[in-house]
Amino acid sequence: MGKAMLKRLGLLIGTLLLVSVLAFTAFSVIPGDPTDAVLGIEATDEQIAAFRAQMGLDLPVWQRYWSWLSAFVTGDFGRSFKFDMPVAKLVADRVQVTLLLAGVAFALIAAISLPLGLLAARRPGGVVDRIITVLTQITMSVPNFVLGIALMYFFALVLKWFQPEYVPLEQGLGPHLRFLVFPALAIALPKSAMTVKLLRGSILGELDQDYIRTAYSKGNSRAAVLRRHVLRNAMIPVVTFLAMAIGDIMAGSIVIEQVFGIPGLGRILISSIGNRDYPVVQAVVVLLAAVVVGCNFLADLLYRVMDPRIDGR
Repeated sequence: MGKAMLKRLGLLIGTLLLVSVLAFTAFSVIPGDPTDAVLGIEATDEQIAAFRAQMGLDLPVWQRYWSWLSAFVTGDFGRSFKFDMPVAKLVADRVQVTLLLAGVAFALIAAISLPLGLLAARRPGGVVDRIITVLTQITMSVPNFVLGIALMYFFALVLKWFQPEYVPLEQGLGPHLRFLVFPALAIALPKSAMTVKLLRGSILGELDQDYIRTAYSKGNSRAAVLRRHVLRNAMIPVVTFLAMAIGDIMAGSIVIEQVFGIPGLGRILISSIGNRDYPVVQAVVVLLAAVVVGCNFLADLLYRVMDPRIDGR
């Protein structure tokens, strides 16, 4: 298991390195010059040359990448072209908002999908199972930004359960979280529907195994068998799916931040792409990739704990 984890850790580092190469190269070769966005089209040739020399844009791509990577691993993400401030500070002011939004969405996925998945699997083909199946099919077919608009209209404008204006964390954790519940719900509902279907199928697959018949022969009820024997094994593919869903949750938060006006990584990412502010874009892309591969690494650890038979091959 130790060797398997070391291999996974090496793969994690290699993945992040590859992402950094792709992100840096892509934003170095696409059309558009950051000098136009920063200095404007009326800038003189001398001003453009001075700006490019100041920002290192006159160096070869490989040299700029090496300088950027060497500084990045020490926590220096470079300097924003547009805002003329350290990228680390610019990102730090927004990353906590996006991570908190993603964390609330992930908690909602677990709170919604696990009980519904168990409920649907208890009596497959029954009325409750059919209702849950219809609801999950509908939820999966609706894009999260449409859900976000619908939730904002219904709960903010019709029921007036919350104000549609963003509530910053400085006004208190409680009001901030109450605002984030609805955008997080827009992110969580489609993934919850997928998790319900996966958990239901996984539980029903486990119920056909020989060890389940043995458990029934010892006088255990269906609820006890589900709780004590089935759920642990059935959760292994669900844990893997949820870990891989982190990337979709983060991507979904970028879209939902636009709908609800949340000043997180999504808004600064889209703004920076439009302004050709490449240091900000590169830092955000690599940080999001680090979250995704880190969660997958933790999932590897978790499902090896859940099932020691997994030897890491």
